[in-house]
Amino acid sequence: MAKSTVQLVDYTPKWERQFVEEKMKIIAVIGGEISGIEHIGSTAIKGMKAKPIIDIMVGVQDLQEVPQFVKSLEKIEFEYVPKPEWSDRKFFRKGEWGQGTCHLHICEIDSMEWKEKLWFRDYLRANPQVANEYIAVKKDLAARYIRDRPTYTKEKAPFIRNVIELAGKGRKS
Repeated sequence: MAKSTVQLVDYTPKWERQFVEEKMKIIAVIGGEISGIEHIGSTAIKGMKAKPIIDIMVGVQDLQEVPQFVKSLEKIEFEYVPKPEWSDRKFFRKGEWGQGTCHLHICEIDSMEWKEKLWFRDYLRANPQVANEYIAVKKDLAARYIRDRPTYTKEKAPFIRNVIELAGKGRKS
């Protein structure tokens, strides 16, 4: 399988509309089973350069419930993608591999996975200087790893972890 490319584009308000559209579809097929739904990732931060992929996080009470969602989510074009290395969430993709339009992450509602994704998003929303630093990191990595999205993602991890630690200080886990 070839590695997908990294293409960053300027922020567009249409990402928020896309999120709302996808959110409504998700609620229509599994709404009774979910405890929360959030727009996460770079497309959720005004002004952020991003890969044009809408990241959605759904919170459930128990991750063991997720297998029962697969067929329902397939009806709205989300494909389950097993990620054995991720024990704290389940992953679904809309669109072809490497050309996805939407990523769906399902985790337990009060898990650290849920909290940290929101801390990261909210911290960047509230701290434009840090958001600009993240844009610079992303642009640099995208230029170096344009044909290697897994490495691009891996190399962003230290910056992301640092922001999560800053955002999580003083919060209860």
